[in-house]
Amino acid sequence: MSARDIEQMPQTRPFLAAAARFRSGADTPRAFLERCLTASAAWEPKIGAFVHTSFDAARVAADAASVRWKGGKPLSAIDGMPVGIKDIIETADMPTEMGSPLFKDWRSGWDAAAVAALREAGAVIVAKTVTTEFAATEPRGTRNPWDLARTPGGSSSGSAAAVGAGLISAGLGTQVIGSVVRPASYCGCVGFKPSVGAINRGGSHDYLSQSCTGVLAATLGDAWQVAIEIAARVGGDPGFAGLSGPMQSPAAAKPRRLALLETVGWNVASNAAKEGLQVAVARLASAGIEIITRRSHPAIDAVEEAIAGAFPLSTRINDWEWRWPLNSCHERDAGKLSRAMLERIARGQAMRPADYREALAERARIRAVYAGLSSICDGCVTLTAPGAAPLGIESTGNPIFAVPFSLLGVPAISLPLLQDQSLPLGLQVTGFSESDADTFAIAAWLMQELGGVDG
Repeated sequence: MSARDIEQMPQTRPFLAAAARFRSGADTPRAFLERCLTASAAWEPKIGAFVHTSFDAARVAADAASVRWKGGKPLSAIDGMPVGIKDIIETADMPTEMGSPLFKDWRSGWDAAAVAALREAGAVIVAKTVTTEFAATEPRGTRNPWDLARTPGGSSSGSAAAVGAGLISAGLGTQVIGSVVRPASYCGCVGFKPSVGAINRGGSHDYLSQSCTGVLAATLGDAWQVAIEIAARVGGDPGFAGLSGPMQSPAAAKPRRLALLETVGWNVASNAAKEGLQVAVARLASAGIEIITRRSHPAIDAVEEAIAGAFPLSTRINDWEWRWPLNSCHERDAGKLSRAMLERIARGQAMRPADYREALAERARIRAVYAGLSSICDGCVTLTAPGAAPLGIESTGNPIFAVPFSLLGVPAISLPLLQDQSLPLGLQVTGFSESDADTFAIAAWLMQELGGVDG
């Protein structure tokens, strides 16, 4: 590969590593932002990651951050970080259109809790990033920076593509099925889906019980820093303790034992994806980590059996929970809803409360089976997606490897450590409910051991 080819490849833009030079004046948040905007000028016409931009205000905010860093008084470790906000999450200064023509130019007039927290921490809000329709299945045209003929994944399509191409250092996403980790896998960045309830969703239009706000970022350290800065200011969802842990990314910690979960996704994964995971697992075993599978431990087999129906079960739960507000949207103008959304409305209307209760009971049972692993292993590894991003932008790809951990409500992290067809593919690390910091520590060790670069 020539130097020119390398220069034209998408590259993420880590922030924390650059911030180490801010105090000395060797670099500044404003200069860092300008590099992002230069990348935006080159890439945005090709990938379509942004719905609305706020470049002038971003420059003002970056200038203020530069003054604070020069004076030795940054508001936080992410003071001056260029960030994108998924367009399902409210911002006071830009519309929140939710990927739907029903809400073109709609404004609430306030910031979502996570956005307010980011501003308090000094983050620079650059743009609203493309989401699929209501953060569900209908794509809105964003392209993958690694191959413009391929999907970036979804529903956090714009955040993933923008981070993957270096337009921003981090972007907020949401996940109820696979909407953070899968696009991160496709676009070559880190994706962090925290435990359900870990980050306050106030002002985010994703009302589903499995949904949570997550972070797509250039590095593992950047992802943790964004998440913990938000949680430190606005906590988690009502009734949840919120993300807890150190104010810097947890130090790498070598796990003693990891479970390899194939999931039902193994049946549709590409040969290259399966071989890549197997090679990675073999390296971990060589490093002294005990790897257990469904063939070596009955508890793993029980989990594999329990999560086998995660996709249809999640769909049933979501269908019921989407009865509102989709019933209201249908009444407003059904012609502006996709066929997929109309079908979802019909399925939800055909359900009864007893159907929903039965689905919740089954989810609780499955979560209890998985929770039992916490006394057996330190975490789990699997693929994030069946392979590289599929050709075409008419869908967001298969979420089959991501949905079990959405159903379980546990932390999941996609690490850009594998490849398929010379394109990015994520290694997924999962932990246990409210053990996000521990999961991050394992992920950091895996990045080091498997040759990933983080900073």
